[in-house]
Amino acid sequence: MTKIWFSPFQRQCFVTSGVCLNMAGHGLTVGFTAVLLPQLQRPDSPIPVDDVSGSWIASILGFALVTGNFIVPTVMAKSGRKTANLVSILPMLVGWFSILLATSVSDLLLARFLQGVSMGMIATLGPVLIGEYTSPKNRGAFLMTLSLAIAIGVLTVHTVGSYFGWQTAALLCAFISFTNLLIVMNSPESPSWLADQGRYEECEQIFRWLRGDKEEEELHAMMETSALIRESKDDAGVNDSFLWKLKSGLVYLNETVRKRQFYKPIFIMMHLYTLGQWGGANIMSAYTTKILENVVGPNAMFGLIIISLGTQRIISNSSAIYVIKKIKRRTILLSTTLINICAFLTIAAYTYAKTHGYLPFDHPLIGITLAHIHMFSIATGTVPLPLIIAGELFPLEYRSLAGGISVLFVSVNLFLTVKTLPYFFATIGLPGAYCMYAGIVGYCLVVCWMVLPETKDRTLQDIEEEFMGRPLSPEELMSTLSLTSLKLHNADRRCSAPMI
Repeated sequence: MTKIWFSPFQRQCFVTSGVCLNMAGHGLTVGFTAVLLPQLQRPDSPIPVDDVSGSWIASILGFALVTGNFIVPTVMAKSGRKTANLVSILPMLVGWFSILLATSVSDLLLARFLQGVSMGMIATLGPVLIGEYTSPKNRGAFLMTLSLAIAIGVLTVHTVGSYFGWQTAALLCAFISFTNLLIVMNSPESPSWLADQGRYEECEQIFRWLRGDKEEEELHAMMETSALIRESKDDAGVNDSFLWKLKSGLVYLNETVRKRQFYKPIFIMMHLYTLGQWGGANIMSAYTTKILENVVGPNAMFGLIIISLGTQRIISNSSAIYVIKKIKRRTILLSTTLINICAFLTIAAYTYAKTHGYLPFDHPLIGITLAHIHMFSIATGTVPLPLIIAGELFPLEYRSLAGGISVLFVSVNLFLTVKTLPYFFATIGLPGAYCMYAGIVGYCLVVCWMVLPETKDRTLQDIEEEFMGRPLSPEELMSTLSLTSLKLHNADRRCSAPMI
């Protein structure tokens, strides 16, 4: 038994479990509001909450995500991946205990902000860690477990909260975060980061502990590349002073923003991320009960329906792993988004007719079926596709900068969708809100269909040439090849390539 546990694959499973439990915090945190708010809005609630304060409790995560995104790169670079992972867990853990001890809306807002910071940190860190810990042959499967972990987190908190109350759900979430903390404390540092720091002996030891002795070629190439980068920095006079970094950064930014291969992918991802956020995943996770009351009816068995939706999301997300490997990205985008738009419009028409007594026949199963069709479109298209295409669209040279700019639209749209839903329901109702969502998603689909190139089975160089409108010049080609060589074992490369 000991031999099996300490095999390289089992060790990779162990360190990956720490990352997945951290990523599950996304689902736990976003889904928690669907449990918390309905219970706090009851007459006997210990913390009275109205629609306005409730929308802030749900949406403050959007602001906090940006904070976490800005914090984590420095911690990752200076203190290491393991330290960054530990730091990302602490705000989540403190947030859950703060919720348990909260006596006012202000306490809840502070706790949720801390959790949002943690979400922003692990969103950037998680794919990097798995890319650096795991073998290439298993890396794609391990990376796909991240979105699955989020779905499982949503299902877990919805199930526990529906039947045992929000305090019990928060306590369970705190226990999950504490378990995650113990796993990460007993996980090793990333061998790639150790190589970047010139700590080659530790790098070799941990790399072989994780991978065994059958991937020596990658180990030697990683250390050689790291040594080359360190020598190049010394030859170029690179230093860590703030003024030097500021000056070189401004020059680089001024040259970069004018390049088509930089701003066109950002323009595309702006619309893809907007499509993903307005496709319904956020509102279905945060306001599940409120939506089901409108679609199914006030007397439905919400706990059972919520569990069925969460289970279906996990199954659909798992099946998407296979489908995405077989079918072109643009085809999946078009088909799943059209299903999403049709689900929005059908639910809007159904609830409008139901409210005004226009239906000749009605049954709760109609609303439940429509909700499941909507969840299917979310799990198979609008949620996973933007994440996958983002890993394929950006040229290597600009991936960190362009990805950082693009991900801001995730935070902004997360805040807008969750904050505004109670207002829309109170003014234009669910039919009006869903028609507006369908319009936004439809606009984003049209833009993406016009400008998004097919990325499946294409090289980064090929995609970059399409954005430029011409083949790379010999000088640009040599620069790209050089950059690819230098970044072969860089986190940007590792965390995107396996997701094809």
